Amino acid sequence: MSSMSRRVLLRSMAAGGAAISVPGLLTACSTGSGDGDVSNAGKKLAPWPAYTAAAGPKPDLAPTDAGVQAGYTSYPSDLVTSVARTPGDGSTVKVMSVSFGVPPKGAAQNQYWRAVEKALGVKIEFTVISQADYQKKMATVTAGDPESLPDIINVFSGFALPREAQFVQKRAEDLTPFLSGEAVKDYPNLAGIPTHAWRDMGRIGGRVYGIPLERPLPGSTLWLNQGSFTDAGMKEGWTSQDFAAVAKRATHGKTYALGAATGSLFGNAVHSAAHRAPTGWAVDKKGTFHANYTDDRYKAAIAFQAQLRKNGSYHPDATSLSSADLSTLFLNGTAGSMQNGFGAYQALYPDSEGLLTPTPSLPYSVDGTPGGIVAARRSFGYTILKKAKKERIELLLRILDYLAAPFGTKEWELLHYGLEGPHFSRGKDGSPQPTKLGEVENITNLPFKYLAEGPQVLFVPGRPEAVRALHAWQQKVVPLALRDASYGLQSSTYTAQGTTLRALVEDAVTAVIAGRSPMSEFDAAVKTWLSRGGDRMAEEYAKDYAANA
Repeated sequence: MSSMSRRVLLRSMAAGGAAISVPGLLTACSTGSGDGDVSNAGKKLAPWPAYTAAAGPKPDLAPTDAGVQAGYTSYPSDLVTSVARTPGDGSTVKVMSVSFGVPPKGAAQNQYWRAVEKALGVKIEFTVISQADYQKKMATVTAGDPESLPDIINVFSGFALPREAQFVQKRAEDLTPFLSGEAVKDYPNLAGIPTHAWRDMGRIGGRVYGIPLERPLPGSTLWLNQGSFTDAGMKEGWTSQDFAAVAKRATHGKTYALGAATGSLFGNAVHSAAHRAPTGWAVDKKGTFHANYTDDRYKAAIAFQAQLRKNGSYHPDATSLSSADLSTLFLNGTAGSMQNGFGAYQALYPDSEGLLTPTPSLPYSVDGTPGGIVAARRSFGYTILKKAKKERIELLLRILDYLAAPFGTKEWELLHYGLEGPHFSRGKDGSPQPTKLGEVENITNLPFKYLAEGPQVLFVPGRPEAVRALHAWQQKVVPLALRDASYGLQSSTYTAQGTTLRALVEDAVTAVIAGRSPMSEFDAAVKTWLSRGGDRMAEEYAKDYAANA
């Protein structure tokens, strides 16, 4: 296997689910889903946890209140300790999380696993579920015996689980008494999670049930092969016509300017944002919600993409490529671009070293109007706790407080790189460099980072120029970010039917861009979407929005 393929496999490929040390956890035993009132309308809203920035090294590149991240061009030389004492009591803690890595080795053969257990002071039984299996297995868990629930559960925001909010309200611990307002100060690292992450996670029935996984403002991003697009005439301030012309010039022989993976709608998120269509939902001054599907700018983006496809600029397998296969095609130069989350840079820069220079695309303008970018949900899912006695909940929160240690701490280094020697050595600049063992035993394959994590910063080991470029890009595009107004709000119709209804429209979008259906099929799908639930979602979001205003 080539070194490139090996890196792609380890970093990008989602493997099948692996239930580690918790046999039988996902066996269904229905107890009813519960249909409690999860809306925040008419409820007394619990205050968000009081934010207190964690102490740590001063960044080389300053963050902004608008959403530009702090940047570090070198690794901190003096790491600080953020957790004064071992949080655990020697008991066993069962946890479950989505994974985007390969199945980890068991604890007995995994030095990284054992090192984290020692630091936490507990035995961890970890159920790891691949992204591909997550929705199905979580549906089984939510319908199962509440006594068999893990102590700590990651709720991944990539899917709308059936009656997710109702499940959380009924089965999870209400964390309001432990975290709301000043109470969070008992857990300093959790207090260091910015308010925007709690807001985009949202309340359920006016209460705080989860701990968010904070993410940067930029969301879906078009990653370009900088050399390929520069040679084809890419320039700052380009228009949609410029983009189409560059994509056509960058496509030749077996090389295609635009790559896309199955389910991405040919990278529609980036193009609809460039056309300034709403990201999901927009809300007007009267508090009325409007879906992106009903916006003419969204249709214009679909038509633009269909023309790009007719031009031959897309890879011919754009509707069937897996994300892992697309990453391989990007790194070997077959595909000149790919849509991925902004956070993909953390793997993309190391993976592409010696092959190409990746760069996030600036949005093109449309008819003289500057393009926008996708604003991510600032919470990449959230973590809930199984109901338990007060002392047990406090123990679990201490564990999550450790896992939420910020960049520049000894705890963060252990969690993200493991043990110095077995898992990493230090580069000339002091930054951790993974060993062969560290490429297998790590936080990607044993995803503690999806249970709790400190605020993300811009940092690429040994690549200060990459950090400067990303920070400069954020300064340009953050003011153009388009946020989904439904983030953090409750809609019972969405939790019950959202995934099914969304698939109805997205299948039509893909078919139109692929040239299999006329635009009228999209119009018909949107009409069906509205009648089957879209209109109700708009009403429910508006009601919850008013309650949160």
